[in-house]
Amino acid sequence: MSFLTQISNIFSKKQSAQLVGIALQQKSLGLCIIPPSDKSMSSELESIEEAILKKRNVESFDYASVIKDLNNKYPFSSKCHLVLNSVQSQIVQVDKPNVPKAEITSALKWQIKDLVSISPENMVLDYFDGPVLAGGIEKINVVCSPLNELKKIVDVLNTGSSTVASITIEEFAFANLLPAQNDACLLVCQQPNEEIVLLIVKQGKLYFHRRLRGFSQIANKTEDELAITVIDSLALEIQRSSDYFERQLKQAPIKDIKVLLPINLEGFFARKLSENTHIPVTLLALPETYQEHREYAAAIGATMFEVRVTEQVQEIMNVS
Repeated sequence: MSFLTQISNIFSKKQSAQLVGIALQQKSLGLCIIPPSDKSMSSELESIEEAILKKRNVESFDYASVIKDLNNKYPFSSKCHLVLNSVQSQIVQVDKPNVPKAEITSALKWQIKDLVSISPENMVLDYFDGPVLAGGIEKINVVCSPLNELKKIVDVLNTGSSTVASITIEEFAFANLLPAQNDACLLVCQQPNEEIVLLIVKQGKLYFHRRLRGFSQIANKTEDELAITVIDSLALEIQRSSDYFERQLKQAPIKDIKVLLPINLEGFFARKLSENTHIPVTLLALPETYQEHREYAAAIGATMFEVRVTEQVQEIMNVS
């Protein structure tokens, strides 16, 4: 799913083969540039020889200025895929409006106005379907962002020969990193100084998502601090999420947990989490040559939007 597809359509221009992923974080910005290649997009992601990975600090959420400086130094002549974090985006789940499809977006602005801190007049939103709950209740997940702030960033990116191809959120950028598989997988993901997000992905579809609070500084924790407090708390949240997945969504139990945390103790964290949850826990694998660049996972996952679209088209063609 590409969040805010209307924005990308409005500002679309002619696009080249270069791929750019930009992940906005609370205090910084991560950039991943994959140069043009004659190889398939999947193969491009396996090669980092010429890829550019940069991180910049951001003051007062002035992302536009930082992006402009990066664009001057490493010119974007490409499709740009933008990832919003929890500060620039809000997610709420509501009953699906009983209106024609073309009117859903307009109806949602007023349906969620008391649930988010963004006014309807300054709100740009998109939505994705949630799994049907027990009893046949149909829910949708609404993602919204402040238009005035987003437009500044889009205007900077849509200069010269670059264009915004998609705007998404961390949840989907992380999910893009997981190969399609039939069994459900629970992901524990984080980027530097961000909160942890829990995801449950099955057959390439996001079944469950939750943004946790209080875990943004786990990179500074010792092994004892992780084992005694952090992992116990996280294991409890995982159990609650798994129970919801099984009981409310009527799904088979989770049998696989993958971790993506850009911290020195990531391996220790995974082992201790497996002991607490009694479920196998492994590290979420990035494309091979990116394994040591896990702090750029959201930006890398954003570029894989192209790969996922290609896979979906191929799947449709194979079925037909």
